[in-house]
Amino acid sequence: MDIQHYKDIFENYGGMMRTKELELEKIRYRNVQQLIAAGYIEKVRYGYYQWVNPEDFSEAGTVIRLFPDAILCMDTALRHYGYSNRTPGEWHLAVSKDSGKSRFNIDYPFVKPYYVEPAVLDLGLTNGNMDGHEIRIYDKDRVICDCLRYRNKMDKEIFNKAIRNYIADPEKSIPKLMEYAGPLRVKKLVKDLIGVWL
Repeated sequence: MDIQHYKDIFENYGGMMRTKELELEKIRYRNVQQLIAAGYIEKVRYGYYQWVNPEDFSEAGTVIRLFPDAILCMDTALRHYGYSNRTPGEWHLAVSKDSGKSRFNIDYPFVKPYYVEPAVLDLGLTNGNMDGHEIRIYDKDRVICDCLRYRNKMDKEIFNKAIRNYIADPEKSIPKLMEYAGPLRVKKLVKDLIGVWL
């Protein structure tokens, strides 16, 4: 069994392949089972297989490959920016409200989708790096607007800490915060909860 051959094919697909792509590349079910048994690939969810990289213990790569359209948001973004010291039990992902819901019903990794209006989905979108993986994530100012939007669904302590850390952050951008607050309908909250500290 030529392991390098299979590894190269998986790499052409970014490390993750779907059943139809395996069929396209003429990788048979028997070969897939052998590669799983030998620990070279793992089944991530129904119809999705990823090449196991022993150097990479991060779930970030799996999340990015499973949901290339998703944007890291809320608690995941707060942790990334150091606005929260709690590691979320699930990946918080912003996706278009038009995207299919069933693809998030997976056993691993744990994900929590936020269905967002397409008109504001890319507002504040930026790129970052997490565990060596290029990620799509909201900038700090958009994350704070989202915290205000979903404040009633958030843990109070995480919310309060996020607001305090944002206010203390020398890299925050109040003009951007105000720019996002309009379309995200949190202008009054920004003035009431953050304006008093500025």
